[in-house]
Amino acid sequence: MPSPDSPFPSLEELGRDLLRVTALRRAISLVTPFALGTLFFVFAAHGWLIPALACPVLLSFLTYGSTSHDLVHRTLRLPHFTNEILLAAIELITLRSGHAYRVSHLHHHARFPAEDDIEAAAARLPLSRALLDGVTLQYRLYFIAFRKPGSHRAWVICEGVAIALALAGSLVCLPWTPLPALYCALVIAGSWVFPIATVIIPHNARGAEPWTQTRLFRGKALSLLSMEHLYHLEHHLYPQVPHHNWPELARRLDPYFARLGIRPIKLLF
Repeated sequence: MPSPDSPFPSLEELGRDLLRVTALRRAISLVTPFALGTLFFVFAAHGWLIPALACPVLLSFLTYGSTSHDLVHRTLRLPHFTNEILLAAIELITLRSGHAYRVSHLHHHARFPAEDDIEAAAARLPLSRALLDGVTLQYRLYFIAFRKPGSHRAWVICEGVAIALALAGSLVCLPWTPLPALYCALVIAGSWVFPIATVIIPHNARGAEPWTQTRLFRGKALSLLSMEHLYHLEHHLYPQVPHHNWPELARRLDPYFARLGIRPIKLLF
C-alpha cells in the first residue's frame, strides 16, 4: 500500500472491487497446478513429449507467479488454515517450500533493494552470475526460512521432509519408470530461471523511489508473452490485489504513471 506521502491513491480511491475474487476464478487458480502436474504424467505416458514438457514449464510459471503468489499474500480470500494447506500443497507440486517462499517474498517487499533481500539479489548481478544464482536460490531461501524463528518454521520443516521423500521416491521408481525422476528434474530446473524472469526483468535496483525500483510494462505483445503477469510495479504498490485483477489495476494507475513521467517498456505493440 502506498505511504501517506506517496503520489499514488489509496486502494479505497482506486476501488475495493480490485480485491474481489469470484468462486470460479478461485477454483481455476487452485485447480490448474494440480491439473498440470497430472497432465505431465498422462502426456508423457502416451509419448506426447512436447505437451508433457510444456506442463512443468507452465506449472512453474503459474504457481510462483500467480497461484502460490496469491496464497503467499493471502489475496484469494480463503480461510486462514485452508490458505496455509494450499500454499504448502501447491508449492510441493514443484518441490518448493511454500512457507519459505512467503518468508522470502514478504521480506523482499519490505526491503528491496537492500543487501539482505536475498530473493532479489540477482537485480544487482550480471546476467551470467544471475543464472548461477538461480541454481541454488531455492535451497538458500529454504534454509534462511528454516533458521528464522516463527510460526512458519513447522510448515517449512514438514515441507522440507515432503520434498526429500518425493525426491527419494522418484529415485526408487527408476527401475520401473523414469517419469517421476524426469518430472522432479524439470520442476527443479524450472526454478533456476526465477532470478531472470522475476528479478532482473521487472526490477531496477538503482531506482531512487519505490515507483522507479520496478519497471513498468505495457502493450499487447508483452501481455501475451507474459500471460498478463508483467505488472510487478503495480503489485509492489498494491500487494493486496490478486493477480487476476492486475490488468485492471494497471489501467486505473496509468494516469498516475503518466503524471510522474514513468514511460512503459513495450515490445513491438
